[in-house]
Amino acid sequence: MYLSTSRASDIAGNTPAPKGPVRAVPGTVFALGLVSLVTDVSAEMVTAVLPLYLMAGLGMSPLAFGALDGLHQGATAVLRLAGGRIADRTRRHKLVAGTGYALSAACKAALLAVTTPWSVAAVLAADRTGKGLRTAPRDALISLSVPPGEQGRAFGVHRAMDTAGALLGPLAAFGVLWVAVDGYEAVFTVSCCVAVLGVVLLALFVREAPPPATAPATAPARAARPAPPPVRTLLRLPGLRGLCLTAAVLGLFTVGDAFLYLLLQRRLDLPAAYFPLLPVGTAAVFLLAALPVGRLADRLGRRRVFLGGHVLLLGAALLLLAPVPAGAPLVFGVLAALGLFYAATDGVLMAAAGPLLPAGLRTTGLAVLQTAQALARFAGSLLFGSAWTLWGPGVALGLAATGLLLSLVVVAVFGGTRAERPS
Repeated sequence: MYLSTSRASDIAGNTPAPKGPVRAVPGTVFALGLVSLVTDVSAEMVTAVLPLYLMAGLGMSPLAFGALDGLHQGATAVLRLAGGRIADRTRRHKLVAGTGYALSAACKAALLAVTTPWSVAAVLAADRTGKGLRTAPRDALISLSVPPGEQGRAFGVHRAMDTAGALLGPLAAFGVLWVAVDGYEAVFTVSCCVAVLGVVLLALFVREAPPPATAPATAPARAARPAPPPVRTLLRLPGLRGLCLTAAVLGLFTVGDAFLYLLLQRRLDLPAAYFPLLPVGTAAVFLLAALPVGRLADRLGRRRVFLGGHVLLLGAALLLLAPVPAGAPLVFGVLAALGLFYAATDGVLMAAAGPLLPAGLRTTGLAVLQTAQALARFAGSLLFGSAWTLWGPGVALGLAATGLLLSLVVVAVFGGTRAERPS
């Protein structure tokens, strides 16, 4: 469960970061960050109200919500591989990503037409299909735009802009719920309009990735381009298999933030109208920490920072389990730990994997890693929802925290951290 050679470890975590003043990121990275910002406003408007809408409004059980949350994480994970292979084969990263963004925008409109828990689930599955198609091509566009030593910084900038949308989305949902008579439908309508704007920005301002330096430029050569290798061949690349195993083992015990917000709401006895504000705290911390944590990962080692993020998630779970008074310290502690967890894991994992992969296979390789993590989180959400239904939320969270602690110990012991020292 680690980078299999010291060379791979150096590539993944220890490439010296650029010295001197901070330079501007390439225009592609900034444009994709802007697209993600707008798209995340749309997505987080829905996500912020979804737990209460389904469980309180439509009567979905915790087990069913666990299955749905798992669907968000991994039920469409295979489409990440499909999107990655199509993008690598055609070199049309922007087109594949744009198709995913457009499909998600259409699903926001479809939410207005469905009224039962499982019809909502079907629409959300289609929305996750769009996310599955777009994520790996988008991350490949970022990775191909910067040199290996600046991967963490580039992903940090992108994730910071992405998280600005995650910060604004719940605030927008809160505002809509505050003033609208039929709040949920109004949230879905505004979300759809914002999602369409994201597709327009992608079409106008994002440029296609340049071809690999070794690729012939002639049309006949492009027509004869070989197909990407099978997944099992990619997993033989130095370090990629170790990253996949690490992400999957930890992902199995990663409690979804929707569950953590529901548990926090129960502890606080928070009114439903204020529930969308909980993700705002997480997003604010993520926004502030994404770039500095990305730069720290370039210097200290991306794998170490990734593991440290899961330690922070464990801390958030332990805070919810501890006999801490239900007040501001509990809220700030949980939301800060959750925001730092995302800052230390989301873009950092992609930054660790990018330099391990040849440019022509970058999208497929990132999709393999994302799929391993997403499938593990899908299974973890099902297990957590089942434990909640059978034994209650406290026992479910205790079991998840224990599993996460044990998996961190296994990864730390067998992960070869001594080989990962900054050069």
